[in-house]
Amino acid sequence: MILCRSHKLYFRTSIGLFPISQIDYTTKTLIISHVPSSSSTHFVSPALLSSGLPSPPNLTNSLLLFHCSNPTKPISESFQNCPKFEALQESQKPSCLILEDLGDLKQSFHPNDLKCSNFIRVYRNSSDFGLRNGYKLGTSISFDIPDHVPNPCKECEKADGHCGVGLRCLCHVVECKDKVFSEGGIVRPGGKFLLSLLPVFVMII
Repeated sequence: MILCRSHKLYFRTSIGLFPISQIDYTTKTLIISHVPSSSSTHFVSPALLSSGLPSPPNLTNSLLLFHCSNPTKPISESFQNCPKFEALQESQKPSCLILEDLGDLKQSFHPNDLKCSNFIRVYRNSSDFGLRNGYKLGTSISFDIPDHVPNPCKECEKADGHCGVGLRCLCHVVECKDKVFSEGGIVRPGGKFLLSLLPVFVMII
């Protein structure tokens, strides 16, 4: 999911690589960077970027649309006129529409549905209803990284756990809950386990 290439981090998806501008391992959130304004021909559904991942708990993704010549279409009911954005050019402000929460956007939506020429992806703090901190350029995505490397011997503690099968897991026999499946047969907990692995070691040597 996260790829390092030429000392830069990318978010890897089935539809391509997206540069990461910020990553927070505490909140398990990353920010995908975007250009200030993109042509509608380059639009990718936000649902495809975060498919199967939970929504960021503290951040809300929004979509800005510009120069829409068909704003009367029913789908535009979810959009509103843009609030005051200091970063927007004067020519952009009158023609700007915003969808506050991309979670309300259908996956099939495309800016061409409203005949919009450009779009911008932004995000904000979910609790910042007064927009004191405003919007920031990018898309926030939640991710999950295990806090530690999984212990393969944990598999041995399960019912019918296996130790030493194909040398995938070398655990002491007492760690196996019920029995040990090995090259030499079945060993009950408390039994000797070294001899069952001996033929395997001989083959390797």
